[in-house]
Amino acid sequence: MPRPAHPPRRTTGALALVRRVAAAAAPVRRDTAALALAGAALAAYAALAASPYELRVLTVAGVYALAAIGFQIVFGLGGALSLAQGTFFGIGAYVTGILGSRYGWSFPATFPLSLLVPPLLALPIGLAVLRLESHYFALATLGIAQVVLLLVVNAPELTGGANGLAGVPGIVLFGLEVPRGRPLAAVVWGAVALGGVAAWRLARGRWGRALTLVRDDPLAAASLGLDVGRLRLAAFAASALYGGAAGALAVHTQRVVSPEVLEFPVMVALLTIAVVGGRGRVAGAVLGAVLLQHLPEWFRALEQSWLLVYGAALLAAIVLAPYGLTGLLERLLPPPPPPLPEARPWPATPPAGGTVLRLEGLGKAFGGVHAVDSVSFALTAGRVTGLIGPNGAGKTTLINLISGLERPDGGRLLLAGRDVAGWRPDRVARAGVARTFQTASLPGGTVLDAVAAARLERDAGIGEARAHALHALQRVGAADLALRPADALPAALRRRVELARAVAREPSVLLLDEPAAGLTDAEKADLAARIAAVAGAGTAVLVVEHDMDFLLPLVDRVVCLVQGRVLFDGPPAAVADDPAVVAAYLGEGTP
Repeated sequence: MPRPAHPPRRTTGALALVRRVAAAAAPVRRDTAALALAGAALAAYAALAASPYELRVLTVAGVYALAAIGFQIVFGLGGALSLAQGTFFGIGAYVTGILGSRYGWSFPATFPLSLLVPPLLALPIGLAVLRLESHYFALATLGIAQVVLLLVVNAPELTGGANGLAGVPGIVLFGLEVPRGRPLAAVVWGAVALGGVAAWRLARGRWGRALTLVRDDPLAAASLGLDVGRLRLAAFAASALYGGAAGALAVHTQRVVSPEVLEFPVMVALLTIAVVGGRGRVAGAVLGAVLLQHLPEWFRALEQSWLLVYGAALLAAIVLAPYGLTGLLERLLPPPPPPLPEARPWPATPPAGGTVLRLEGLGKAFGGVHAVDSVSFALTAGRVTGLIGPNGAGKTTLINLISGLERPDGGRLLLAGRDVAGWRPDRVARAGVARTFQTASLPGGTVLDAVAAARLERDAGIGEARAHALHALQRVGAADLALRPADALPAALRRRVELARAVAREPSVLLLDEPAAGLTDAEKADLAARIAAVAGAGTAVLVVEHDMDFLLPLVDRVVCLVQGRVLFDGPPAAVADDPAVVAAYLGEGTP
């Protein structure tokens, strides 16, 4: 006869907290253990098996790993293909080379300057070129790299010209010069460890998550209150700092600096390291650097054909592991999903009363087409306003004007009494406007993390953001989706998650662009109840929709746009009887 089960024991608050912390730390412990094991293996190889020549190769690999970690910040996390990382590497090298060779400065004085000068140069460069997108940005940074190379070659009095500068002193720490071999390798890889830990913490924190969202969807990032330009500029400057540090260590390793450190092959090597090792991952930068520096040595015995085999090996790595070697390992051995936090409501704020947003004569033209033409109406707290009109009437353009994605040509946009017309979208979002898009685009990762992105600008840490995100999912009835992959959801569930992300912003104004598209009748009814609940909490809601059966029972007021102008503004019961609306949009026979 089986023994009766013991009644469940009540877990104390302290014990529950310990268990939650331990569960949350499990993926971190796994990553840390893997990195520690790899570091121990590398240290054992350097200490016990490596020859002097192999130690030199390992030291150079450490230099490239440090530069590639910085490149992972701007390229891997930020999504900006900067071809100036090799330039910052070279600038750091020349700062150390010139001050050390010509003026006899030692490492404690030159190294901080090699860290400082590249970011200071990156800031004005970034302000100029980060406005460009995609390949235009890459070409602009490549042009800057060529200009710097020409300046160095044509300034022999300072840089040594094409011959460079010899006699750069070695690294001196605490009055003792670090000899080549194992001590120098230890210093270089110590710098890699420090830089790697710093970059890893940045990537896992609010800043790294925000930067990844900017990479995946800059428009959505801006609508969630993230300053896209500032984030990209900070990533560009951070990558320059790492590049400068690596360049300085390279010069101390070689004891000579020449224009080779600024030439394009350095940049190609860093790009290859990032792609082969794994984009956006610190471990990918280290693994890629070690492999790319050692593969030529391993294939050297093939004599004339080693370059062919080397190229084939790199091509095979890219084809077989398009997400990099570390990405392949993550797919073969996926980490356990993080535990769900306890949902935490954000502090309640008293709802604003009366008119929250007023449009006065708002206009926008594209060429000779007036997409929005002198539009005026108001949104009231706690009320739902429907925006209807035929395709091309200017509805989405109007939402873009309100949310800051487009700049109006004229008129005023008064949000809580302040004219926000022409503000950047992140400023508009922080002022209290949230929105969804016609096509719901969610990043990779879990649904919970996708919604938590809306809280990055508000909350102090990732844990707090995830707890608030779960509360937002509960409010829209999507808490059961929290741990599902966001980018694998069907369209209807994507819209539900996007609504949760907008609600998580705690907006005073919520703009919904065709939220019911593709939903079943039951899903529409549930969505309407959720929207009504959001409005009932004091939010002014504007819904753009074509489905009149969904919209008219939901809204308190309807605005009809035709050719960019307000054709009707009144109660939903009267819109179907308005002859102008029927003729221009609804058509005969509309109930």
